[in-house]
Amino acid sequence: MKVSALVDSPQISTGRGAAGGVGVAGRREECSSSDQSGVCMAVLDPELTVRQANQDFFHHFATAAAACADVLDSSAVSGSSTTAPDVCGRNFRDLVHPSVRQPLMRQFERLLEGRRDRFAARVVALRPTGDAFTGSLTASAVRGYHPDPTAVLVLMRSGEGTEDDAVVAPRKKLLSEIDARILEGIAAGLSTIPLASRLYLSRQGVEYHVTGLLRKLKVPNRAALVSRAYAMGVLTVGTWPPRVVDDFIK
Repeated sequence: MKVSALVDSPQISTGRGAAGGVGVAGRREECSSSDQSGVCMAVLDPELTVRQANQDFFHHFATAAAACADVLDSSAVSGSSTTAPDVCGRNFRDLVHPSVRQPLMRQFERLLEGRRDRFAARVVALRPTGDAFTGSLTASAVRGYHPDPTAVLVLMRSGEGTEDDAVVAPRKKLLSEIDARILEGIAAGLSTIPLASRLYLSRQGVEYHVTGLLRKLKVPNRAALVSRAYAMGVLTVGTWPPRVVDDFIK
């Protein structure tokens, strides 16, 4: 399915009706395209609140008891408590992993400011259980008859079942405060002596913590440690100096 077919659809209207227009157009595309299955679709308002979505989106992001509706159906009413699962009304930023949240929100900001029409990105998203999974996301601005976007159309295909999913960690406390600072230093390229000086530790103390980190993340060396930390979402993507996501610190 081509994103342009939805974004440029004549069904799109302005104001509050914009989201509904995308829903009708998206539903028609869904029915006419044989490769639509497995693609999560959602309509966000300018505040990035989820207003409408399809069944695949709910399968990944709604709780099990609420994931049976499909409010991209043209008969559904946006915001209706009888048709919209619990993910409707949530901000999209809360559905993505903290490690990718900041750079992804910057891209959405540029989209809503009119500095670009669409963007594509790899994301790490969160299920209601807290489990993480990877996917490819495309977001497109919907403008109707006004220059400013009235909605954002999000398409996401999960990488479920891939090797990437196997290394994405759930949000749990993995590291002590000192381990987090050492991991940040290693990711920034610091060797043992500068780390020891910065953290007021002996060289042996730093090596002890590094060995513990290698064992905990099941990697053979420091380079692999940094790579695994980014893959697990422990280190925040797109920031310098490197920073451990607070959710992983005990």
